Parts: sequence; structure tokens; C-alpha cells
Amino acid sequence: MDAVSKVYGKGSGAVAALREVSVGIPQGTFAAVMGPSGSGKSTFLHCAAGLDVPTSGSVRLGGTELSGMDETALTALRRRQVGFVFQSFNLVSSLTVLENITLPLLLAGARVDRAWLAEIVRRVGLEGRTGHRPAQLSGGQQQRVALARALVTRPQVVFGDEPTGALDTMTARDVLVLLREIVSGLGQTVVMVTHDPVAASYADTVLYLADGQIVDSMAAPTADKIAERMTRLGAWK
Repeated sequence: MDAVSKVYGKGSGAVAALREVSVGIPQGTFAAVMGPSGSGKSTFLHCAAGLDVPTSGSVRLGGTELSGMDETALTALRRRQVGFVFQSFNLVSSLTVLENITLPLLLAGARVDRAWLAEIVRRVGLEGRTGHRPAQLSGGQQQRVALARALVTRPQVVFGDEPTGALDTMTARDVLVLLREIVSGLGQTVVMVTHDPVAASYADTVLYLADGQIVDSMAAPTADKIAERMTRLGAWK
């Protein structure tokens, strides 16, 4: 991401959600993005993932420059190269676990790599559950399905938008351990927006956003250090 700005509205009513943001996230690393409400976290995620188009600046995903792509090309790129995990799981209730996981491949018209599918089902701990429907699963299991779905296309980046926000503390920890493992074990790149210092402590790097700008970053974070830094952003309640 190079000098990315995003402005909503025009004239006197214009609001800058991002202001000249430049950051690179190395492949095979886990980055957490934190900041107060209204700091630009969601806009950052949407621009980085090709869900929203910056007003100015450029975004690269892997070796692909997103600027100038039309919506059709961006949709195709997201289906192939981006995985998403949301707070609300976003599973299709009428589909089985296996059907939910392979849905991105179906939408992209891509072949299912059976060996890879078996590997991610095993890694996320859903063996024996693949014929279940989401309503038969716990929240933590549903988020594991969502994570497997995000990984099935072998994306360049998995983006998480508060992926543990709807989970209890113990279940959230299981999902965070899993995210950590897919970075360390599979070399996956993960970018996660979170408000939780404990969740962010599983990342390699924490990026702090305030007023649409990256104001700090922290390597080798701990929950205590993150919480203390958030206090000085004026964000921590």
C-alpha cells in the first residue's frame, strides 16, 4: 500500500478515512491493525483487499497492482487471491461444512484440490464434521469453517475483520492459535483488524491507526504493551 488516501463525500462534507497511508506487510507474516473507533481500520482493510478503491495512491496484492482494475477484474482477483474471515462467520446455513468451505472454488469455476482440502480440514480440526450444517456447530467450529473457506483458494492474503469478536475467551484463543499456526506452518499472510490487545498479541506486528494514518507499529507485541500503547492513542477505555 503506497500513499493511499480514501475520501468519502465531496466539498465541505468530505471526510478523509485514510490519509497517505504507506505500509508493506511481508509475505508469510501476521499483522494486526488496531485503533480507535473511526480511525480508518475498516477502510484500510477494504482498500487492502480490493473491496474498496482508494481515492489516491496504489495498492499491490502479491505481485498485482489493483489500481485501474474494474469491478469485474477485482471480483475475479478477490476470488482467487484473497480470503476473508468475518466476526459473523457468514456461512450459508443450507450448505454443509464441506460445501461452505468449497464455495469460493465453485464461484470462481475452479477445481477442488482434494489433497489441499483434506489438509485444511485437518488443520482447522473439522474432520468428522464435514457433513454437518452450520446450525449443528458451535460458534468456534463455525469460525473454523470460515477459516477453512478463506484458505481453500490458497490466497495471497487472509483478511480478518474482528474474527474473534463474537466468540468467548477460550474459543477465541483456539481460533487465534489456529491463525498463528497457518502463518507459521503454512506460510500464509494474515491481516487482522481487532480491538482486543490479547488477539493482537498473536500477531508478528501491530499497526496502529489514528485519524486515518498509521501512527506507530510494534514488533513482538504483548497484550500489556499493546494495551498501554492504545491508552496513549486516546483510544483505550
